[in-house]
Amino acid sequence: MKSTGTPRRSTAERVSDFLERLVAERDVWLSTSHPDHGPHQVPLWFLWDGQAVWMCTSATSPTVRNIRVEPRVHLSLPDTFDVVLIRGEAECFPDHEVPGAAADAYVEKFGWDTRTEEGDFVYVRVTPNSARAWRGEPELRGRVIMREGIWLSY
Repeated sequence: MKSTGTPRRSTAERVSDFLERLVAERDVWLSTSHPDHGPHQVPLWFLWDGQAVWMCTSATSPTVRNIRVEPRVHLSLPDTFDVVLIRGEAECFPDHEVPGAAADAYVEKFGWDTRTEEGDFVYVRVTPNSARAWRGEPELRGRVIMREGIWLSY
């Protein structure tokens, strides 16, 4: 891999940049898997509440089906240079059972309230277990910034 000339950030800087992006970004790739149907990946709008990532999708989607069987998921932001990867445990909340603060924050960010829509929707909450962040080759070493739910050097 060719060096980009980008200066190497400290772990604390990576964590700070990572958290800023989780607040600012709109889209995330969510990867799930099912023992009978295999892997599934989908882009979704997301919200970071400071502890977990929240997304919303149809209650009948392959995403929800997979999470109910296998809650371990992988999230990634779309940028392939400024990489952000999260592994975590997902939990499903029907839209009429989602914590009000999460649903209200989702409405504030996106202007979409599934609680007023026809059809059944599910909020998916992903609590991170591990996280990685890097910008190009200089940051491959030290890219792990969270282990077992604990931020490193933050």
